[in-house]
Amino acid sequence: MTAIDSKNAAKRKVASLAFWSIIIAFVVLGLKLAAWYVTGSVALYSDALESIVNVIASAAAYWAIQVSHKPADQDHPFGHHKAEYFSAVLEGVLIVLAALLILNEVWWSLRHPVPLEQPWTGLAINGVATVINAFWALTLIRAGRAEKSPALVADGRHIMTDVATSVGVFIGVVGAVLTGWQVLDPALAVIVALNILWQGWHVIGSSMNGLMDRAVDTQEHMRIRDIISANCKGALEVHDLKTRIAGRATFIEFHLVVDADMSVGASHVICDCIEDALKAEIPSVRVTIHVEPDDEAKLPRGTTAVPFA
Repeated sequence: MTAIDSKNAAKRKVASLAFWSIIIAFVVLGLKLAAWYVTGSVALYSDALESIVNVIASAAAYWAIQVSHKPADQDHPFGHHKAEYFSAVLEGVLIVLAALLILNEVWWSLRHPVPLEQPWTGLAINGVATVINAFWALTLIRAGRAEKSPALVADGRHIMTDVATSVGVFIGVVGAVLTGWQVLDPALAVIVALNILWQGWHVIGSSMNGLMDRAVDTQEHMRIRDIISANCKGALEVHDLKTRIAGRATFIEFHLVVDADMSVGASHVICDCIEDALKAEIPSVRVTIHVEPDDEAKLPRGTTAVPFA
């Protein structure tokens, strides 16, 4: 399989997962609304409300993934990779909004308490929805990390939060039924809302880092440094290594110092060798190399390394 075929296959996989997320979100939403309708539980209502956010967020993620895979054009010469971050930020905002709506419902239920009806039936329905969500969340997170898709990872993490919420709701409703303490139902909904608020803030923060051109992590930085050092034979030095991440793409730039008498063609061969090595190890990498004469070197002559600037 060629690099282009592999890239197209990855694109189809990400788009397919994003599409199926919408379908599954609707199925889970239907099940959770049924569980709430049967029981009248405010905790199950909070669980269902978060699933409404899942539907909207999944649709936004699908749109963002479609946009992010568009090729670079005249107006966007570096591509559309950051589109997925906008989807993730929107998802974080929606998560926070859902938490506020849940708290509002809790306040209403505390003022107008209603006994639970058919709790076991509702819990069984909600349990089926939770199992579906858990499986799909793990699938999205694994695929999102493998394909470097912020939208899929954000969607998967959001759904996993929904799973944790559902487990907590199950425990709380069972406790309310067995003990007769109806206050456990709204109390649990408050805990659910606070958990959702924390998750929403985390999703927004991670996405903002992407929009602000955050560098790769230290381990990946060291790997890039080693790849460059191993493939810059003929150069005198490499310095000012900088990286940034934009969705699936990793942008790398650095200065390559060569002998002042080296021809343009010879220095270009070294650059090609480095670029080919990086592209072989890092999917969707974009490399920019600035060639400099030896009087621009920062290390003693004869040293070939990638120092931290």
